[in-house]
Amino acid sequence: MLLRTIYIRSNFSGHTLILLISIFSTHYAMAEQDKYTIDNRSTGDTSASSGNTWRLVTDDVMGGVSSGTLALDNQTDPAGQQHACLHMQGDVKLDNNGGFVQIALNLPDEVIRQAPAYRGISFDVLGNGEDYNLHLRTDGLWFPWQSYRATFNATADWQTMQIPFNEFKAYKTFSKLDTSELSRIGFVAIGREFTADLCITNIALYR
Repeated sequence: MLLRTIYIRSNFSGHTLILLISIFSTHYAMAEQDKYTIDNRSTGDTSASSGNTWRLVTDDVMGGVSSGTLALDNQTDPAGQQHACLHMQGDVKLDNNGGFVQIALNLPDEVIRQAPAYRGISFDVLGNGEDYNLHLRTDGLWFPWQSYRATFNATADWQTMQIPFNEFKAYKTFSKLDTSELSRIGFVAIGREFTADLCITNIALYR
């Protein structure tokens, strides 16, 4: 879009030039207003750009034997662009009624206040071809195994996912998802034995 605009600028009058720049700038501003950033990986550590800190959680909290790591990484796409990302790796095991590896973020208050005005959650993801879950928790859930869940496939190429709030399924609760009570998000390798390898960046609320 930007290169095409520059080409047109060289062939029209100054009056049209101003109009083209205005159109491009307005379009860009509208695109930025369509999202609210949770974490764009600009911090250089495990803290999210909107606040609070990502942490690794595995099923060892309930006696399981799954293992995992959370690291900071940079991955390059086919166009040569680098993506700073959170890199979750691990082995999911079902022994002792376990079965998950997760990176989770307690959402900052401002994100929670903004959430009802948005349609869902978007993020850029790179993986190993496996299915993963995005889990949401709210203040209305009492037990640690309760959540609202959506599944996505993480391919070996970078892709942008957009998951509407109305596609999250209630798990172990009859309560409907109330986005005004959001408290935590988590990217989870869960439910079967497999090797997890997942990179996440540019997490945001989207309209």
